[in-house]
Amino acid sequence: MWSSLGCSAVAGLLGALSACSAKLALGADYLRDVCTVYTGERAELCDWIHLLLRLCCIGLVFLCNAAMWTFFAKALRFSSSSAAATVTTTASNFISSAFLGKVLFGESRAVMWWFGISITLCGLILLHTFSPQAEETTKKKN
Repeated sequence: MWSSLGCSAVAGLLGALSACSAKLALGADYLRDVCTVYTGERAELCDWIHLLLRLCCIGLVFLCNAAMWTFFAKALRFSSSSAAATVTTTASNFISSAFLGKVLFGESRAVMWWFGISITLCGLILLHTFSPQAEETTKKKN
């Protein structure tokens, strides 16, 4: 049902979700600002809601990390190369982090970041298209 590529991609996404949850729980008052917008004049209600939302985000950090390691271990088991699983997870994490950072926090990435992720994706394509069996048959023919 699951392949190495799929498990690696999910592991990267879960790692990015964990980081976003940590930023929401421990970072600036993003959650308080959201609560104030929705409750309006009842700002005293936000003190309790804000605390509850932070605790939920801390729980999500642990939950996402546990699920991320589970999927990463499955990716390693299904993969013929630990390097392919690791690079795929890392690339998925970078792309997911960029998307979630833009959507949740309004962050943008520099041109150098895009250049770096492009090189990573090119290496990832090479890793997944290279076949160890093809190299072995070439050596046997020679």
